[in-house]
Amino acid sequence: MCWEVVAGMSLVVLALVFLPRYLKSGIATIPQFLEERYGSSVRAITAGIFIVAYMLILLPFVLYLGAKGLNGMLGLETMFELTELQTIWAVIIFIAVLGGGYAIWGGMRAIAVSDTLNGAGLLVGGLMITYFSIQVVAGDEGGFLGAYEKIKAADADAFQSLGKADEGTHWPTLFTGVLLLNFFYWCTNQQIIQRTFGAKNLAEGQKGVLLAAFFKILAPLVLVLPGIIAAYLVISAQDAEMMAAVGTNEEGNWIADRAYGALVTRVLPDWLLGFFAAVVVGSILSTFNSVLNSAATLFSLDVYKQYLNPQASTKTIVRSGQVCSFVVAVFAVVAAPNIFYGRDSVFGFFQTLNGVYFIPLLAIIMIGMFNRYADEKSALITLLVGLGLMVLGTFFTGEVAETETAGWLKDYFGSPFHYMGGVFALLIVLQLVLSSIGMRRAEPYIQVDAGLVDLTPWKPAPYVGAGLIILVIGIYIYFAT
Repeated sequence: MCWEVVAGMSLVVLALVFLPRYLKSGIATIPQFLEERYGSSVRAITAGIFIVAYMLILLPFVLYLGAKGLNGMLGLETMFELTELQTIWAVIIFIAVLGGGYAIWGGMRAIAVSDTLNGAGLLVGGLMITYFSIQVVAGDEGGFLGAYEKIKAADADAFQSLGKADEGTHWPTLFTGVLLLNFFYWCTNQQIIQRTFGAKNLAEGQKGVLLAAFFKILAPLVLVLPGIIAAYLVISAQDAEMMAAVGTNEEGNWIADRAYGALVTRVLPDWLLGFFAAVVVGSILSTFNSVLNSAATLFSLDVYKQYLNPQASTKTIVRSGQVCSFVVAVFAVVAAPNIFYGRDSVFGFFQTLNGVYFIPLLAIIMIGMFNRYADEKSALITLLVGLGLMVLGTFFTGEVAETETAGWLKDYFGSPFHYMGGVFALLIVLQLVLSSIGMRRAEPYIQVDAGLVDLTPWKPAPYVGAGLIILVIGIYIYFAT
C-alpha cells in the first residue's frame, strides 16, 4: 500500500512546490532545469542517466510484468504450446513492435489520446476485478464486509497498513527509502511529470496533478486489494483453480508474480476476460510509449541538439528522437527477461534498482531547489559519489543466499530502504559542505520567469492538497491495527 498511498502525498508536493518552479523556467525536461541551476555538464550527465535507466530498468520491468500478466490471464503458454520463457519473449516483442510504432511516429499527441482511453479502461477494468474478487470471497455472506471478515479471520495482518518487522516495507521505511523513491518518482521523474510541462497555465496543471493524487490514494482498491484476495484464495481458502494457476517453484514457494493473472481468470466471467486483456495491453502500451517518448525528448533536446548538432533543424531533431526511441526499445526488449525472469520479488528488485539513480539525482535536485549557492562542481561530485554508493549498496551487499549470510547492508542498516535514506542524508551534507568550502556560485541563483505560461495558482490548491494529505494519514491510522 505504501507505494500507492504515499505517492498521493508526493503528488501534492509536486502540485504545490515543484510545478510552479518548473513552469516558471519554461523547461521541457528535468535536465534543462539542472542546466539552468548548475550548468551544461550536469544536464548532459543527468540526461544520459535517465535514458540508460529507462532502457535497462523501467522499460524492461514494464514489458516483463505485462507479458507475465497476459500469459496468466489468457493462458498463452498453453494456447501456443510454448514454454513460459518463450511466451514471455513473444509477448514482449509483440508489445514493443506495436507500441514502438505509434510512439516513434505518432508522437506525444498519439500518446496523450491513447493514455486517456487506456486510463479510463484500466480504472473501470480494475474496479471490476475488485468487485468480482470480493463476490468470490464473500459467497453468500454478503459483499465487502463479508469478504473483509473472512480474510481478516484467516490473516489478521492482511490489512495492516504499517507492515510487520520482517517485511520489506515495515513502517520505518516510510520515512527513509520508500518516501524518497516515491518523492523522486512523482515529483522529478521525467517520464511521469513530462505531461505537466505542457499545462496551459499553473492553475490547470495543479488541478490535474491533484486529481491524479486523489486517484492514486484510492489505487489500493484496484491494485492492493486484489493481491490480498489472491493470497487468501491460494493460502487460506486453498482454492484449487487458483493454486493450480499460481503454482510453486523448485523450492516449493508460491510463484507470486502469477497471482494477478490467475485471479483475473478465476473471477472474471468469460465475456469480460477479453475486454480486460485489451485494457491491460493498452495500459502496458501507454506506459511503454510514454517512456519511449521521454527518452526521445531527453536525447533530442538534451544531447543531440545541445552537443551533437546545435544547428539542427526541427525535422532533424525529431528524427534523432525517433532513432533514440528505436535503440532504447531494442535494448529494453533484450534486457527484460534477462534481468527479471526467475526472480522471487520482481517489484522489490525493481525498486532497489531505481534507488541506484533516484537517490543521487534527488539529492542534487533538492539542493538546487532550496540552496542558491551550490555550484556545478559540487553537484557533479555529489552525483558521482551517490551513484558509487548506491551501486555498492545494490550489487555488493555481501549477502550470500547459499550460506544464509545476511551481508553488511542488512547487518548495519536492516533494510536497503534505510541504506537509501542514509546515502541521501550523506549526499545532502556532502554537497552543502562542498559549497561551504568554496564550490559555490559567485552570485546566488535567481530563477528567471520565462513568461511562457500564466503562473497564477489555483486558489483552492493548498486546501485540496491538505485534505488529500489528511486522507492519507487517516487511511494509515485506520488500518494501523
